[in-house]
Amino acid sequence: MWGSMTSSPPIAPSTPERPRPKRRGLPTMLVIGLVLGVVVAAYLVMRDDDTPKKPARQPQFALPVLTPEARTTLPFQAPPIDMAAVPEISRRMQIPERSLIAYAKAEQRQRETNAECGISWTMLAGIGRKESFHGRINGTTINPDGTLSKPIIGVPLDGSPGFKAIKDTDQGVLDKDTTWDRAVGSMQFLPTTWKRWGVRASGDGKPADPQNVDDAAATAARYLCDSGGNNLTSAAGWWQAVLTYNESVAYGQAVFSNQEAYAKAVKPQ
Repeated sequence: MWGSMTSSPPIAPSTPERPRPKRRGLPTMLVIGLVLGVVVAAYLVMRDDDTPKKPARQPQFALPVLTPEARTTLPFQAPPIDMAAVPEISRRMQIPERSLIAYAKAEQRQRETNAECGISWTMLAGIGRKESFHGRINGTTINPDGTLSKPIIGVPLDGSPGFKAIKDTDQGVLDKDTTWDRAVGSMQFLPTTWKRWGVRASGDGKPADPQNVDDAAATAARYLCDSGGNNLTSAAGWWQAVLTYNESVAYGQAVFSNQEAYAKAVKPQ
């Protein structure tokens, strides 16, 4: 473009132009940035590795719903529990250890005092699951001595739809209700039934306590054996016992389903 404006060459500057300094800062800064990036990334990876991982949630124990014909079918039978296996069985079947011990000891007690009955701990577990989620209903927990953290008391039996009308029989001593009776404890006994059949499992001379899983399981075993004609290894005896406990066939089928699942899940002894 110079030629189009003038024929004279451009005038040279009076002072020589200083050479531009070499731009050494940019590569250095890039290197530092890359190093810092690697360090930060490594730190984040380490932090991620150090973060505690949540344990995998245990699958829910399967309790298939069965609808066997009443009085003709007997649920699968399980062998007695090896007490050393209680922690593993408790974890796998999701039954509190303390409740499982109560069921096992109640079966053992009946074997020693009434062997012909043939009650299984899985039958007690089937009822305990149905009645109170093994003593855990409404956030209840079980203390080491077998007592419940808070009383389990059923709805008032006031004749509402689906319920019988049963006037108070215990002056509210067991169920805290002086108007209507209510089922009590982890195995949900009526006060009148408890008064007749209650067992103090520890044998310490104190009154039987329906809010103690040992007493409740021992009482249930005694009551079921008597109700089933001391023959719970027959379909007729098993159903007679369960339908005496609760007259609903649907209830009996639920207990059947629970017992069947627990019994089939027991590993060979």
